[in-house]
Amino acid sequence: MVKFLASNENNLKRLREILKVLSKYEFGYLIEKIKLKHNIPFIGKSYQYDSLEELDESTPERLRLVLQELGPTFIKLGQTLSTRPDLVGRRIASEFTKLQDDNPPVSFESIEQVIEHELKSPINEIFESFDVEPLGSASIGQVHRAVLKTGEEVAVKVRKPGVENVIKNDLAIMEFLAKRVDSYVPQLKIYNVPGIVDEFKRSIFKEIDYENEALNLKRFRNNFKDDNTVHVPAVYSKYSSLKVITMELVVGTKISEVTEGDGFDLKLIAERGAISYFKQVVENGFFHADPHPSNIYILKRNVVCYIDFGMMGIIDEQFKNELAELMIYLINNDVSGMISQLTYMGMIDENVDTRSLRYDLTDMMFKYYGTELNEVHGGMNELINTMRKYHIFMPRELVLLARGIGMVEETGQKLDPTFNAVQVGKPVIKKVVKKKFSP
Repeated sequence: MVKFLASNENNLKRLREILKVLSKYEFGYLIEKIKLKHNIPFIGKSYQYDSLEELDESTPERLRLVLQELGPTFIKLGQTLSTRPDLVGRRIASEFTKLQDDNPPVSFESIEQVIEHELKSPINEIFESFDVEPLGSASIGQVHRAVLKTGEEVAVKVRKPGVENVIKNDLAIMEFLAKRVDSYVPQLKIYNVPGIVDEFKRSIFKEIDYENEALNLKRFRNNFKDDNTVHVPAVYSKYSSLKVITMELVVGTKISEVTEGDGFDLKLIAERGAISYFKQVVENGFFHADPHPSNIYILKRNVVCYIDFGMMGIIDEQFKNELAELMIYLINNDVSGMISQLTYMGMIDENVDTRSLRYDLTDMMFKYYGTELNEVHGGMNELINTMRKYHIFMPRELVLLARGIGMVEETGQKLDPTFNAVQVGKPVIKKVVKKKFSP
């Protein structure tokens, strides 16, 4: 047993808990493969599957149940992997979108202690009023409604006590298990499990850093400061820190709950949501990586309002322009242009069989473009799956934005069945390409 387990009773206890849950959901054979069954003597052979080759249709669901039962860190891992079908495949990524991050709130006294320690003042000296009951509670933090002494209504998000230590301990165990999987299970080497854990480690520490989220929010707000169709909540930096973020309280309706009967223009909302997202990607190079319906509210006059800026995608000027060109080739059904652009972007090298890739991309185009294309996401998703088949490297941001565009398109089509994302997005993308080549 490695040193960190041998010297840390809590980690050893947690590892046993993880292995028991894996066994419960019929992954006992994996425990044997990574040579931990005899080190953790708690169970005999009672599992249904004897090899990876025997995995069946229930595997994605069983994996999700494992992560759900193991708690916050593992739920966050699953949610991160739900954005990476290029790493885990479409079926597992889709199943992981069902992971629930709802979590019982901690006591108000605990929240009060965090706020007063972080903001260096008694809570009644900062806020005129502060609701004891939270508006919502997730695994990492919970949100309370409050009113500042200056009269502004705010939402105060507070990191729950002890979360960072739980995450650090779970990450240590994840890294240990990932290395053993990589060493003892050759069939899973293609997934680069240690690399997945390493990427997750970086992303989760960003997500629990509320100073980072405040910076994201300010940058996003600045990008849309001249756009009256999009609203971004203000941040109150004076009342924010590493573990507390105080924001303008958003009073609106979730985009999934708007109706024409309440005076909303659903067609206009769908269009504004899509335009704002394409602008984030190809104009700003800074986009919301998790634009699901719970993170988008609609305000008066059909104004679109984004919330929750813990996970963002960032692309530099060069990649932004290259991506815009790739999307134009995709929309225009230009296979040769796509292959040339992917090569130019460094994703295709001499090891890729471009002849076979061309055939597969042509089949893809026939499947998706037999009628007029109205989904950017369908094409991008199929492109990513095809690239995965050929073991073509894909930047994380490309996969994140494909997922983001998919969420925006799905929401748009629920609002307006005639919604056509290509018609909405093409002018924005062409504008960027034209600007690149203009003198």
